[in-house]
Amino acid sequence: MWKLTTLLLVYAWINLFVFASSSCFLQSQHKCIVIFALVCCCAVLIALIFSAVDVWGDDEDNIDEAKCRRSCRVVLVENIPEDLSILYKDTVSLATGLRELLDQAHRSVEIVSPWWALNSTEYESKPPQAKQVTYQKPLIYQRFITDCLFVDHPGAEVHYLNMTALTKGHINSSFWVVDRKHMYIGSAGMDWRSLSTMKEFGIIIYNCTCLVMDLHRIFNLYRQLQYKDFLPSIWSKKLKALYNRDKNLQLHLNDTEAKAYISSSPDVFCPKKRTKDLEAINRVIQEAKTFIYISISNYLPMLNRSQPK
Repeated sequence: MWKLTTLLLVYAWINLFVFASSSCFLQSQHKCIVIFALVCCCAVLIALIFSAVDVWGDDEDNIDEAKCRRSCRVVLVENIPEDLSILYKDTVSLATGLRELLDQAHRSVEIVSPWWALNSTEYESKPPQAKQVTYQKPLIYQRFITDCLFVDHPGAEVHYLNMTALTKGHINSSFWVVDRKHMYIGSAGMDWRSLSTMKEFGIIIYNCTCLVMDLHRIFNLYRQLQYKDFLPSIWSKKLKALYNRDKNLQLHLNDTEAKAYISSSPDVFCPKKRTKDLEAINRVIQEAKTFIYISISNYLPMLNRSQPK
């Protein structure tokens, strides 16, 4: 639909320009200036319309939501620090889970991470877990987003997000989108310590295109902001949330009925219909009936993790 609208707008603009040019030969100089001013206004209007039309993002019209609801599978992954003698119970090793997720990739791997430091500077070589995640698969399109300037990953398309200019903060998001049908969301970034010495936790969801495409909209939002130092006044329609706290995705996770949606922060990064993180947390607390288990890295939100060395 938006392509047809674009063609009509371009056609109208060309006709108006031709009319203005021909009128200049027939009318006075003042009328010619007025007509060209109208042409310029029309061009500005078209630019504004383009900003609200799908320029960024993907077309989800062909998603079979009924099939998506039935096929989703979730795996809990965590990293237990190497010096702790604790066995994995009901979870999978983070390194193993990410390796299996990479093995599922056939077309693309798209990753958002606050930092990139899979090369250990404290050891002579990479830890074994980091080696697993840096495994290369040929013919797979790789796209990374980070706010770390010093990222050099051969064969990958790296997008830099200038969070200092945009929000005076840092990116803390950490997620993977694989083939637009599998995903990982968790606390671990692309840091060798997250796969060896730090306690991390996350989830991997397989074959859940509906939910993954919604997460991919957040990825596209970040990609739209690469190298920019300002936020757009109008977000593309294809960056708006597919699901939120008022419209959950009804699905089956490991044959268990569930509801899901993806929230985001900061607030200025939340287009229309996207639930904010704080709203989602409040909703979980309000709807709890028996207990709430909480695991966080610290209780002082103003303190950030130090950058890996």
